[in-house]
Amino acid sequence: MSIMRINVGPIHPSTHGVLRLVVDVDGDTVKNVEPHIGFLHRGVEKLCETRMYMQNPSYFEKLDYVSPMSWGDLYVASVEEAMGVQVKEAAQWARVILIEMQRIANHLLWIGTLANDIGQMFTAFMWAFRDRAKVLKILEEVTGGRMFYVNMRLGGLNRPLPDDFVEKVSKLMDYLEESVSKYESVLDDNSIFRERLVGVGVLSTENAIAYGVTGPVLRASGVYEDVRKSKPYYIYDKLDFNIPVKTEGDSYARYRVRYEEVFQSIRIIRQVLDRMPKGDVVGAPIKLIGPAAKPDVVITRRELPKGEGLIYMVPDKQKPYRLSIRAPGFVNLAVLPKLCTDVKFQDVFAILGSLDIVFGETDR
Repeated sequence: MSIMRINVGPIHPSTHGVLRLVVDVDGDTVKNVEPHIGFLHRGVEKLCETRMYMQNPSYFEKLDYVSPMSWGDLYVASVEEAMGVQVKEAAQWARVILIEMQRIANHLLWIGTLANDIGQMFTAFMWAFRDRAKVLKILEEVTGGRMFYVNMRLGGLNRPLPDDFVEKVSKLMDYLEESVSKYESVLDDNSIFRERLVGVGVLSTENAIAYGVTGPVLRASGVYEDVRKSKPYYIYDKLDFNIPVKTEGDSYARYRVRYEEVFQSIRIIRQVLDRMPKGDVVGAPIKLIGPAAKPDVVITRRELPKGEGLIYMVPDKQKPYRLSIRAPGFVNLAVLPKLCTDVKFQDVFAILGSLDIVFGETDR
């Protein structure tokens, strides 16, 4: 056996993220993969401890530039708990629509880039980005921003929903359901796509639990766990939806979980549109004030598109005394060496892509 060490990356920030892999290969068989991260480290947790509570949402949105609103929602929810602020009834329903649209946008981008990363199906890449652009257009109309939104305010949203919001979102859901269902004809029915993913990077149920992975990566390994079900927030306990779970644990299973989640998000949004109460959704204006009721510790969990996001915060009068983030990307990346042992070199990229890592949250 003759081992050769190969450096893959660091990859330029204009791509998925800045990552360096040190790969030991014997011929074209991988014997070890060692991820090197930290190229995007900004010290977000320490930055948040030096600023007033509502000066921090923009930092959180840049943790995941593919799903910024989901991270903004997680942080503002933790501040609301620290301050004892109740979210307005109508705003809870509106937030669910927006963060589920963000989940759809995340998964569409991921599906398109996965197909492109493994060197196949550029058609799927273009379809996914076309459909994602329609989601982003409505989010832009609601928030005023196309990439970063900073739309969450204490108790609600930054601005009222547009008058035609329900009509436009309803039409978009009809379009997406029909359009995304066609992806299977160029992905699942493609023998090369399946060959690159089926049986590749298998993560057993035991290892998934041992490594602490969350989100679609965990559910693709047979574990039924979703914060929206296990610890419902907002109005998720009033909605009827399923949590896609697969038992194979391979890269294809991780694709199928995310693909099916798109349709469950559509299902959720339709229910909310039908039942959303009328009322004001605008939250409190930004004020540099301290919490009205200061708990010793705040622990907030949300089911982000990439997995479970968690904030541990020790509140102080005007800003977090201590803030720690558990990002799904950091945890899920840790399983990469386990998945890449004794696979072919080209499979490393399919496996890495199947984990859906964004390095803003991984490096922090």
